Amino acid sequence: MSEKIATRVAYGTALAEIGHNENIVVLDADLSKSTRTDLFKKKYPERHINMGIAEANMMAVAAGLATCGKTVFASTFAMFAAGRAFDQVRNSIGYPHLNVKIGATHAGITVGEDGASHQAIEDIALMRSIPGMTVISPADAVSTKALVKKAAEMYGPVYLRLGRLDVHVIYPEDAEFEIGKGVCLKEGTDVTLIATGFMVEKALAAAEALKESGISARVIDIHTIKPLDEEIIIKAAKETGAIVTCEEHNVLGGLGSAVAEVVVKNFPVPMEMVGVEDSFGKSGKPADLVEKYSLTAEKVIEKAKLVLERKKA
Repeated sequence: MSEKIATRVAYGTALAEIGHNENIVVLDADLSKSTRTDLFKKKYPERHINMGIAEANMMAVAAGLATCGKTVFASTFAMFAAGRAFDQVRNSIGYPHLNVKIGATHAGITVGEDGASHQAIEDIALMRSIPGMTVISPADAVSTKALVKKAAEMYGPVYLRLGRLDVHVIYPEDAEFEIGKGVCLKEGTDVTLIATGFMVEKALAAAEALKESGISARVIDIHTIKPLDEEIIIKAAKETGAIVTCEEHNVLGGLGSAVAEVVVKNFPVPMEMVGVEDSFGKSGKPADLVEKYSLTAEKVIEKAKLVLERKKA
């Protein structure tokens, strides 16, 4: 089994690696040891600013720095970045289309014991609704590091969705990524599993299990929710005729909704969604919550078989 690294750790590592660029400034809302921007702080303390527990103000300061030509990474938990500071993200960063990258860690229910108040399962829906906002949800440490660096190179607002939980490394170190382009991790002809974030690992496990049942499942990692890779989705719809989306997010407004918007306009096929079924999270151990909310390979397998029945009808 591959090494396990949290995407938040990879985020901090990436910032430290690109910090030699003196144009980069990192802001944090008093959570640098959790968001792992402390790794940047150790190397470049003069360009790391602790904004205190004042997320809305942090986003406004990030916007101000961006107007002065800085590439700003503003980091806090996803619940605060997308929720508490939504007004400032929308009006101060999104509306003027400023060069601010929002490093939103501890997304989804796998935050664990902090419970519903800290478990952001609405953030993809909120961020992808902001015009011009790029939304990235990496599957592992390798893709996180690569996409953070890509985000730093592009101009404009970016929402980086990162997790607390250690997840298996999926990609080889030399893998290449392009913002806005999905990755086909496994070819298949019967059904397509389209996943994002830590659910990519579950989709791969489900595909292997389905193979034993004689079902050929394609697996696609959609690391960029917006702009969405419509081409890879339409191709999958045409070639497999059935789709299951997999995400650690409310099934309303997230990856499933984004994929459905593409499919219904271009090539309608039966679809099912694996995600949080429009409910708040609860306090508990991450592994227990993953089971409770059916964010499992077993649920992906169940949905794949269901969508294949619909495909036959």
